Amino acid sequence: MPGISRKVATALAASASLALLTTACTGQSDSGASDDASKETTINFWHAWSAPGEVQGVKTLIAGFEKAHPNIHVNIVANVTDDKINQALRSGGTKAPDVISSFTTNNVGKFCSSGALVDLNPFFKKAGIDPATTFPKAMNEYTQFDGDRCTVPLLGDAYGLYYNKDAFKKAGIAAPPKTWSEFETDAKKLTVAKGDSYSQLGFMPNYHGWESTTEHYFGQFSPTYFDSSGKSNIAKDPAFTAGFTLQKKLVDELGGFKKLETYRSKLGDEWGPKHPFHTGQVAMQLDGEWRLGMAEEAKPGFEIGVAPLPVPDDQADQYGKGYITGTIAGIAATSKKQNAAWELVKYMTTDTDAVVGFANAIHNVPSTLAALKSPKLKYDPRFKTFLDIASNPNSTTTPASINGGTYLVTLQQFGYDYESGKSKDLKAGLEKTAAQIDTDIAQAK
Repeated sequence: MPGISRKVATALAASASLALLTTACTGQSDSGASDDASKETTINFWHAWSAPGEVQGVKTLIAGFEKAHPNIHVNIVANVTDDKINQALRSGGTKAPDVISSFTTNNVGKFCSSGALVDLNPFFKKAGIDPATTFPKAMNEYTQFDGDRCTVPLLGDAYGLYYNKDAFKKAGIAAPPKTWSEFETDAKKLTVAKGDSYSQLGFMPNYHGWESTTEHYFGQFSPTYFDSSGKSNIAKDPAFTAGFTLQKKLVDELGGFKKLETYRSKLGDEWGPKHPFHTGQVAMQLDGEWRLGMAEEAKPGFEIGVAPLPVPDDQADQYGKGYITGTIAGIAATSKKQNAAWELVKYMTTDTDAVVGFANAIHNVPSTLAALKSPKLKYDPRFKTFLDIASNPNSTTTPASINGGTYLVTLQQFGYDYESGKSKDLKAGLEKTAAQIDTDIAQAK
């Protein structure tokens, strides 16, 4: 999914509401669907893509499905937000979606716990498809909640490191950093002062720095967000302490929060051609797979390198992993045509050629292990970095929660306070943040 749509969707995640429905079907052995998918029928598919090329990619995907299933016709509704999807899932009706897709993996917990989307486990079982061996590990994880697989991956995003090869050469750096200590050294080498500011910053570490969010940083530390009882684990898992400590050290060593924020405020927009990585004002950038195409379109004037993000020094053997997220698809509990809807979901998400064709069309990461290895994939050689990250079993994601991405917003807010110096006691801050996360989840139940 495009970066801009992903960003908007993530921002909406904390506020998107799902009214609780009473149709939850967790763990049942039979789907309960009664329609005959072999008969002439029409289903509605709502999705969030909006760019012309992406909308056309969806149309081509659906055309392939209709060719394979000539009796099932699909009405496509594009550019739909999660808020609109949620309203339609509540109300149902002939114009409501039978199948939906969303950019907001953070909402999986809400979708599943409310029963707004049906549990797909019975459908997978009946079709003889094992999700654990079909999808990459992280994608398999973020599409279910509490034993309910109410969504399925539909392409994905992988996060890595972009770097300015010309700046690296000028600074005498031979290869991209593999560990955080190497990254720290390189970020300082690549930083060129200009008065009380910079002519080039090695890396923008601040949490407001575009994609440098807490979850993207911490993905490299393989954290455990919740313990076995569902309580927040951020004050107990040393991965969070290590992640916050590392980021704060980068902030301090690269000039301090105020100086960095002053510089950042004068840089270009994340989604425009004047993105500071495109212009050479920032030499390294944490970002998703979509950045490569956007950066090349901006004609940056230097050679772009792509590599996995560094890992903690004590996890050097896991270099190559990264943070994974992506688009999800599901079947509305209010749909009267769930068997026909399943045929569409199954085709879009498990048919190798369909997944590969869609990935080629919109330049996202394929979401099945078979598609990731397909010779039919078309991509810039550098894009393979993201394919490898997606298929790496050590890659991580953030777990689903009953109140969506609220816990991530709470954690990020603490990150803002800690990096700026407003909160100085990391241990106490993490304990307070964990308590707030637990309170919010308890209130959502």
